[in-house]
Amino acid sequence: MIKIDTKLTATDLLPGIERLWQASAAKIHSIEKTCPPGNASPVFTVEGKYTAKGWTEWTQGFQYGASVLQFDATGEKEFLELGRSRTRNVMAPHLTHTGVHDHGFNNVSTYGNLWRLMREGVIDQDAWEQSFYELALKVTGAVQAARWSKTTDGGGYIYTFNGPQSLFIDTIRSCRALAVSHMLGHVLMGERDEKINLLQRLVEHATTTAKYSIYYGEGRDSYDTPDQRGRTVHECIFNVNNGDYRCPSTQQGYSPFSTWTRGLAWAMAGYPEQLEFFQTRSDEELAPLGGRVMIENMMLKAARASCDWYIQHTPTCGIPYWDAGAPGLAKLGDYEDRPADPYNDYEPVDSSAAAIGAQGLLRLGGYLQGKGDAEAGQRYQQAGLTVLKTLLEEPYLSQDADHQGLILHSIYHRPNGWDHVPVGSKIPCGESSMWGDYHARELALYVQRLAQGKTYYTFFGPQTKGDA
Repeated sequence: MIKIDTKLTATDLLPGIERLWQASAAKIHSIEKTCPPGNASPVFTVEGKYTAKGWTEWTQGFQYGASVLQFDATGEKEFLELGRSRTRNVMAPHLTHTGVHDHGFNNVSTYGNLWRLMREGVIDQDAWEQSFYELALKVTGAVQAARWSKTTDGGGYIYTFNGPQSLFIDTIRSCRALAVSHMLGHVLMGERDEKINLLQRLVEHATTTAKYSIYYGEGRDSYDTPDQRGRTVHECIFNVNNGDYRCPSTQQGYSPFSTWTRGLAWAMAGYPEQLEFFQTRSDEELAPLGGRVMIENMMLKAARASCDWYIQHTPTCGIPYWDAGAPGLAKLGDYEDRPADPYNDYEPVDSSAAAIGAQGLLRLGGYLQGKGDAEAGQRYQQAGLTVLKTLLEEPYLSQDADHQGLILHSIYHRPNGWDHVPVGSKIPCGESSMWGDYHARELALYVQRLAQGKTYYTFFGPQTKGDA
């Protein structure tokens, strides 16, 4: 269980956050030199150098979005210009990529961050530039929403690159693309000019994910026990002929019945940020979709369960092992009762899950405090700060100028053996990933803004209820 530091404040972490941005700047420049436009997108490091790994090009938005976050945090305009130019010249194919579920990752991290900064007044509100970003965001949300499979209960889900039978828990975080597109007044045009409501698709996808990908200790199968409330499954399989749910599955986890912790983290981050977004929508807008109470209760149940599991089953420092069912963990003894050991001989940790999940803990805490539940809200917020404190220290924050990674000990695909095992080690360790580094930057920016009393950081920017 995480040993939550109840006295830690956002301000206490500012020195560590400053070190992160100092290290980050040099790493962004280094990656630009070795991974220029036209090359395959960098995915993870091998011996400290970013390399590609063909599966889908889902990490390019993190590469260039990192520059925008760097500018946001530091005001260094060279990073703004880098992020602008790379978004304009490189990212267009991702907008109309019909073969992936990753639009929120690639495009909200680039076009979305630039658009958000315009809305916040951080960069000049040039009408043509803003309309360029808005057109891109309209397109990406609609294209992602078009990957749609129906379920027998009348709902549906955005299906993955594996095919229409496949629902990934990851995609809940990518639904930010649908949210922004809808916010800009866009719809998906279907057959015979059917106008498909993107907010409805978001709600239905979130509902299906919450129902089938997250367990609540309610006995849905033999492994759905109260002590495992909040565990998640990476992939759900449906019968595409009639929409029936068939079984849990996984691509990157150890088994369908164990918790792959990065998948858990996507849910932890995805649901709280959607709760924030739905607070900006009017009751009249939500009424045809089931109403505010139903939508927010569904999301809150999923958010609290997944965040509670993380707190309960993660080592005291807040960094999880890559999968809670990984067989080598049995050889580590009571590993949940001490800090994680990235250099052990049996199973790797995954710092990227921590970087993603910590933001979810913080956002959930803030949401609950805003709803009047101060005690629970503070617990989640302090847990999130505790995780960030660990990430800002050794052995996780990399300040080595020769290592292109920012946050060490990230894992990509353990079952496939894609992660680098250094000489003298029995497990992957010491490497970084594009998503881990990007989300560490998002996390640092979020906490930095809290500490400095600046505009609250959301993916959709400043917004008042019902605006579109």
